[in-house]
Amino acid sequence: MATQNTKLKLNTGAEIPAVGFGTWQDAGAQEAAVLAALKAGYRHIDTARIYGTESAVGTAIKHSGVPRNEIFITTKLWNNSHHPDDVEPALDASLKDLGTDYLDLYLMHWPSAFERGDTLMPKDSNGKMKTADIDYVDTYKAMEKLLKTGKTRAIGISNFSHSELDRLLKETTIVPAAHQLELHPWLQQTEFVDFNKSKGIHITQYSPFGNQNEIYDSGKNMGKLIDDPTLVEIGKKYNKNGAQTALAWGIAHSHSVIPKSKTPHRIQQNLEADFKLSSEDVKKIDGIDKKIRFNDASSGFGYNFFKDLQGKK
Repeated sequence: MATQNTKLKLNTGAEIPAVGFGTWQDAGAQEAAVLAALKAGYRHIDTARIYGTESAVGTAIKHSGVPRNEIFITTKLWNNSHHPDDVEPALDASLKDLGTDYLDLYLMHWPSAFERGDTLMPKDSNGKMKTADIDYVDTYKAMEKLLKTGKTRAIGISNFSHSELDRLLKETTIVPAAHQLELHPWLQQTEFVDFNKSKGIHITQYSPFGNQNEIYDSGKNMGKLIDDPTLVEIGKKYNKNGAQTALAWGIAHSHSVIPKSKTPHRIQQNLEADFKLSSEDVKKIDGIDKKIRFNDASSGFGYNFFKDLQGKK
């Protein structure tokens, strides 16, 4: 079964491919992985300043032969560049590394700000993060101005809480085109997702395989999401595995999903997760929500994230 090549609409009118390729971690392996992904047929690449993979993504795109206008590129503003004066220079640096003169989507990676400067993770002598008193509303207003420059075609957010998003919508002009957040069958956040959608904000699911990522300590003393019996059993009906079924569930809800892999056959398998689940099977997966959040950077970043969302410990 081939991929459906599902595309979803942003509030700008642009289309975003439902299956994207995530490039978090394994920076040294990303050039080959992104090249393999583009050759397999991916046309949506997700990166970020903090990943250290923008240059690899740019090189892979150049070598792929795929025209720039056929690829949807997302990157993200890092926390050390939240001061309004730093936002456009940060975008310029990302564009330079990506080897392109525009982005399809530029996200604020977190609502929290770090100390200004070139250090991505500025810490004091005790190893504590040096934060900055910069309001994410002011940061976002600086991002709004970028749209007039043509350097990005859309702006959005990542990792915002309900109250933070509520305030952002009240105090800014341009509704975010997308909100990227941890979302998978074990953390479905239905009410919050519905709130985003009611405002015209597209949802992109990061960590769509939940605790498959070894970096999440909280996910180690339990089975893997992709081995959940419901996902595995439903997958068998379509000749798909649990991971593919988890992605198809997200797409069935009109979300984009950004799985990551450096293994060519998994890269291909993830793209083939764009298949149609029956509404009955979607409902069954809707029923396995455990409200478990695996990614919470609150203690390390000196900021209380997700305070009004499901899965907050």
